Amino acid sequence: MMPGGTIKHLHVVAHAVRDDPAIRRFVGAIMDVTAARLAERQLREVQAELAHVTRLTALGELSASIAHEVTQPLAAIVTNGEACLRWLGHPIPSPEEVQACVERMIVDGKRAAEIVRRVRQLTRKGVSQKMQLDLNDVINDAVSLVQHEVVSHRVSLRLKLSPELPPLFADRIELQQVILNLVINGIQAMDTLSDRPRELLIETLRDEQGYAVVAVHDTGNGIKPETANQLFEPFFTTKPNGMGMGLSICRSIIEAHGGRVWASNHVRQGAVFHFSLPPTKVNES
Repeated sequence: MMPGGTIKHLHVVAHAVRDDPAIRRFVGAIMDVTAARLAERQLREVQAELAHVTRLTALGELSASIAHEVTQPLAAIVTNGEACLRWLGHPIPSPEEVQACVERMIVDGKRAAEIVRRVRQLTRKGVSQKMQLDLNDVINDAVSLVQHEVVSHRVSLRLKLSPELPPLFADRIELQQVILNLVINGIQAMDTLSDRPRELLIETLRDEQGYAVVAVHDTGNGIKPETANQLFEPFFTTKPNGMGMGLSICRSIIEAHGGRVWASNHVRQGAVFHFSLPPTKVNES
């Protein structure tokens, strides 16, 4: 802390020297790294803002799916409410039937509220909030937001989730963003298919190093060799209206969690996007 109230960041390096056994000296250097620390902080803030923008963009693409998912339980609530009125209007009301309708209304109300909660979480803006979590739960939450998108694009979505995954110390919303991006990319990669089924598989497993691995398989046309090395670069896109930031943000998020992300062509057809994450460390739990 400087007299004026500003913070100065110093990097100190030193080692002990014993020219004389009776005298211990230290030789070292001090470097002012304040500018570098401020630049790192600004970079993190910009990356967080960019990740927030790409989340909002993804939610915009999923607006029809989200509206459909919310509309279904709301329509069921109206239907059950009308049924309640009919049962109450009978010459001999049936309390059992009315109770059953009200119970269904409560379930559907909670379902709609849960969808809204998930969407609000994804619109959250702020610093990374890491916690211990189950990756399979994160995937199920993300998939619940794309069900209508899957149906409307005539895609068959299958989950193959391993029960042997290690616990992770990660930001739930950021991981959901990665999964949503990879799922949307997979769906869009199969938009032009007409000669084979459109199939999307989300698979999880634990690798030999104990890392949790997620693989998203599609049956599209695969990755072209000339673009394979550019997929995760900022502003590179193969979509006519794409920003080229989705996969780049995915890589930033995964690497910030100590993991890695990569893509390859499937041995049969289509592409596979993978990412791996380290298990929870003792000092993080």
